[in-house]
Amino acid sequence: MFYRPEEGHGLPHSPFSAIVAPRPIGWISTRGPLGDNLAPYSFFNAVAYHPPQVIFAGDLADSLRNVQDSGVFAVNVVEEAMMAQMNATSAGVARGVDEFGLAGVEKAECQTIDCPRVARAPATLECVLQEIVTLAGKDNLMAIGRVTGVHIRDDCLTEGRFDAARFGLVTRLGYFDYAILRERVEMKRPR
Repeated sequence: MFYRPEEGHGLPHSPFSAIVAPRPIGWISTRGPLGDNLAPYSFFNAVAYHPPQVIFAGDLADSLRNVQDSGVFAVNVVEEAMMAQMNATSAGVARGVDEFGLAGVEKAECQTIDCPRVARAPATLECVLQEIVTLAGKDNLMAIGRVTGVHIRDDCLTEGRFDAARFGLVTRLGYFDYAILRERVEMKRPR
């Protein structure tokens, strides 16, 4: 099969996000003029080491509006035990509804930025907005953030390494599908 995206694929659902998979989920927390917000983004990733930087992309929903207003956001990692709560925060609710409360997610304050975070997340990246880029297409925006603080839950470290397989890191596939990381394989680069 071959198709040009502008001509359509003829399948019941677009295969694009299933092909580019698995993708980490950035459970983005923000604070805005109408309160706190929490929403999952599967168009999320790390993009640089020095300084550490991440991106997330979507339409101009509450998260991106709050980031525009405040200049900060936090990226919370999703574990298997929090899948239902993460999914609940993806509901389309009125602006100003606190998804932390809606989904029963305990919140804590970040340390380097004025923003809430998921208290029990395996890890959280505190970020200062570098830039919001307008992408091609209708309502496609990408936020680039510089990481200014990192929280790691102690039980997610194994011999000094962040162990995503230990807690079951949740990733996004296509359609309504997710994957849970249960195994890691180490392979050192050739010299």
